[in-house]
Amino acid sequence: MSEREYHIGLTKEQGARYAIIPGDPARTEQIAAYFDDAEEIMFNREYRTFRGHIDGEPVLAISTGIGGPSTAICIEELNHIGVDTLIRVGTCGGMQFEVAPGDVVIATGAIRMDGTSKEYMPIEFPAVADFDVTTALVNSAKNLEKPYHVGVVQAKDSFYGQHSPDTMGVDYELKNKWQAWLKGGCLASEMEGATLFIVSALRKIRSGAVFHCVWNQERAGKGMPEDRVMDTDAAVKIAVDAIRSIIEKDKADK
Repeated sequence: MSEREYHIGLTKEQGARYAIIPGDPARTEQIAAYFDDAEEIMFNREYRTFRGHIDGEPVLAISTGIGGPSTAICIEELNHIGVDTLIRVGTCGGMQFEVAPGDVVIATGAIRMDGTSKEYMPIEFPAVADFDVTTALVNSAKNLEKPYHVGVVQAKDSFYGQHSPDTMGVDYELKNKWQAWLKGGCLASEMEGATLFIVSALRKIRSGAVFHCVWNQERAGKGMPEDRVMDTDAAVKIAVDAIRSIIEKDKADK
């Protein structure tokens, strides 16, 4: 058996071409419930892994933890064991008024407000999703009749920098840039998209991302009534269905 990857703890024999990567270790079990013959094969640090099959093809569900550094480690080590197609299932906060709690956001690209991606590519290089993976996610959302939005997300490093900017020494920068992202039509804020897209581009991995909107602070700030929605199952179903369609296309192309 080949050597185990240092952080995710997996070997090449446990690898697969396809992986779905949430942040939360608990969500890997939720995703794996839609696989055939799923079993948990590793849980090391924040990286919890289930392996199963979709239409006969091995697929992984592995958590990345929160933020860019741990996500980059996961992607690098998954690539070492043969993964070339990734879909991230995450949560986000809506920014545009039309992005309501419970909706899903399919990212075409990410604003690089993180630090990790800058250690991979210069800031001028855009963080964009793979077109075919994004198309598969959009088609799955349509087929499953889930409310969805497609566009740019903001990827940040500091959760509380977004939610408590007045307490930060760089509050002037955080608040001014937030207004710029709103004017530019940014749909939602999350924490891993830029890292996902930049690392994937450099390592020649196909990647896309679908986010469940928990709440929308812009709507809340205007006094619009809403409850936080924590059930991420719609985003999970979209990701699994998208992987299934990608597998079908890959088989047809082969």
